[in-house]
Amino acid sequence: MTRTAIIAGAGGLPAAVMAAMAERPFVAALEGFAPAGLEPDLRFRVERLVPFLRALEDEGVTRVCFAGAVQRPRLDPALFDPDTAGMVPRLLAAMGQGDDATLREVLAIFEEAGFALVGVQEIAPALVPGAGLLCGAVTDRDRADAARAAVIVGALGRVDVGQGAVVQQGLCLAVEALPGTDAMLAGVAAIPPGLRPAGAKGLFYKAPKPGQDRRIDLPALGVETLRRVAAAGLGGIVWEAGGVICLDLSAMVAEAEAAGLFLWARKP
Repeated sequence: MTRTAIIAGAGGLPAAVMAAMAERPFVAALEGFAPAGLEPDLRFRVERLVPFLRALEDEGVTRVCFAGAVQRPRLDPALFDPDTAGMVPRLLAAMGQGDDATLREVLAIFEEAGFALVGVQEIAPALVPGAGLLCGAVTDRDRADAARAAVIVGALGRVDVGQGAVVQQGLCLAVEALPGTDAMLAGVAAIPPGLRPAGAKGLFYKAPKPGQDRRIDLPALGVETLRRVAAAGLGGIVWEAGGVICLDLSAMVAEAEAAGLFLWARKP
């Protein structure tokens, strides 16, 4: 028998994934990162990771899905149990290599504990749209900007920096780094008009990092992202088809149409 656990972070994704499942999963949340609209069955700390893995096993969990936003938690050495303490050098070494290495190490620990790992796209495929223009219209200039942005985001991903960029008429206005998408778009909105080219408004592009394990940390878009894109004076959003989670796609389309934005899931 297969029982799934959602390892939940902050935001609305864990609830959206649960809503797409035929049977209610077991929900575990990292302390300090509460999922929206969802009460976890269990909260856990990284310092007690091994007891947490045993608790999942006791609940009959056989596979796990990571969903939601988390940041690196502050670790309290006083809280480590002996078994988890033995993993500290391994975890710290991975953290020193960046987010991708850290995530790969976390996945390895869960697999070594006997859990199968599944991505959001396997459990809730409707949340990860395939290729197509969902609303609005794109021009040749938009296509060129999207191609330019894809190259930039690919370069960012290869050095484990970010998953997004803003391009307008071939010019890179901003790239995503540690502060995240919202901070990047706020920065674009603050660029003086005289520094931005006239004409085509430009776009926000989002994609996974090259070589990323897509069972965890897929980039995500939602209605709030659309509002920030509109506030930044951009023409639309483009993302890699099959590689980006869209929370409440119908609401995103309605919001984009109302704001005059295009939404395009671009084939890699």
